[in-house]
Amino acid sequence: MKDILVIEDDQLILKMVEFRLKKEGHNVSIAEDGNQGIQALEDNCPDLIITDIMVPFKSGIEIIEFAKSKYPHCPIIVLSALGEEEGTVMEAFNMGVSDFVPKPFNPNELAIRVRRLIN
Repeated sequence: MKDILVIEDDQLILKMVEFRLKKEGHNVSIAEDGNQGIQALEDNCPDLIITDIMVPFKSGIEIIEFAKSKYPHCPIIVLSALGEEEGTVMEAFNMGVSDFVPKPFNPNELAIRVRRLIN
């Protein structure tokens, strides 16, 4: 059982991801905006972070930057709408993001990618 932090402001996606990962047996913490995400990262180190790029208060890029400075080896999966700027996704990869999942996505595919990164 691994600890996974999910940072996502879309309630439907957040609940879908939380449900799927809990079904896999993981402990899932959720944050609905960038400030909550940073606070969750200050409180403890998850085994994996899943974050959207576009979240309120702090961007996904700011969250990635903070996470990588505090927990450089923690894998991060970025969720992002296909229409979002390609340069931002490339910036995230350059910062050390482990994977990118375009929205909309299949929850089973996300679960497989999570398994690959934390096993």
